[in-house]
Amino acid sequence: MTEKQSSNSRSLYVIDDGDRGLFKVARTAFVEKDVFALEQQRIFERCWLYLGHESEVARPNDFVTRAISGRNLIFNRDSKGGVNAFYNTCTHRGAFVCREAKGNSKLFQCFYHGWAFSNEGALIDQPGKDAYCEGFNDNGSSNLARVERLENYRGLYFINFDRNAVSLDAYLGGVKEYIDLVMDQAETGMEIAGGTQQYAIDANWKLLCENSIDGYHGGVTHATYMDYLVNTVGGMTNSGMGGGGRQLGGGHAVIEYAAPWGRPVAQHVPAWGADGKKDVDAIMTRLIAKYGEERAKRIALMNRNILIFPNLVLNDIMAITLRSFYPLAPDRMHVNAWALAPKEETPTMRERRLFNFLEFLGPGGFATPDDVEALEMCQRGYKNLRAVAWNDISKGMNREQPGTTDELQMRAFWRQWNTLMTAKEAAE
Repeated sequence: MTEKQSSNSRSLYVIDDGDRGLFKVARTAFVEKDVFALEQQRIFERCWLYLGHESEVARPNDFVTRAISGRNLIFNRDSKGGVNAFYNTCTHRGAFVCREAKGNSKLFQCFYHGWAFSNEGALIDQPGKDAYCEGFNDNGSSNLARVERLENYRGLYFINFDRNAVSLDAYLGGVKEYIDLVMDQAETGMEIAGGTQQYAIDANWKLLCENSIDGYHGGVTHATYMDYLVNTVGGMTNSGMGGGGRQLGGGHAVIEYAAPWGRPVAQHVPAWGADGKKDVDAIMTRLIAKYGEERAKRIALMNRNILIFPNLVLNDIMAITLRSFYPLAPDRMHVNAWALAPKEETPTMRERRLFNFLEFLGPGGFATPDDVEALEMCQRGYKNLRAVAWNDISKGMNREQPGTTDELQMRAFWRQWNTLMTAKEAAE
């Protein structure tokens, strides 16, 4: 069944007209406070949300603190090697028990009244504890509170605030194929390379979901980068943007395509010179030996922009980027971004990778400032929604095989968003 045949619905927010090949999204979905509040309940309270990568807590006692959907959390590896996600709040009076962004510690102590907790979450000391009743914490109610669910796939740790949610494995479903294509690039495993890049965008969070898997805007919005490539890479090794988009179920989606830039996994460009060619050939030889030529070439030569619903983007392009983002208001979001790389990568190839990452994907690179400007202009444009009330996301809806510059992948996101946001009304 084609996309066009399988869709024909209308809600307050989405017109999905398969008969006509039209897909529209109400601009109220980007501006209304009621929509923002409902998203917290029906999406961020119930979906699996990215917490961090295993390499961030590689050693016993490592920790990072992170704000996830308005909650302040501790992500850590305890003294016994277990990985945990705790709410960063003292069970006494509520203050943070950890005020550092990251570190290595066997305990967390609240600076307000001095209650101390092991890095397994147990309350281990209270000043003046003789003033408390016997058996005060025998039931564990004063231990650090754990996030309701914590699971991982290929080193990517996710949390869920819904204790009854489906397993992470079931939730990821079809997107696991593409996560595997990224993680299989490493021989010994992946690691976060460097720290966290953080910035804010004055736009609705869903605009970044769309933008991250939108091949349509690349040639226009990033025209300066395309010209730069022609003048600097020394030739177009894997030219063109051929490929296509796929909806992967559950709101997950991907575009996969060939592109001209160098890929540290195994796509050489003349600008890297003879030494770069040797490095790339060695990686390709290893991939072919391990996975066979067809899969090795797909891993090495194809690019992927992957959206893991609702708000995690895994860009496997000229470098690998993890990017998660959370709404602060209908017109503002906070973004975290990390570079991901194979642990065994040579220093020279790591330098090439991080150069690519900063050059295009970083907050000061060619792409991100362009994208931020575009998204903020969209948000400002929605002030005119009384005159123009709907966004159009119809491109390629009448095609059997949508291409990279079509909008199938955005429609996949919006169908899942719409299902979750209107499920109660539909049932009634």
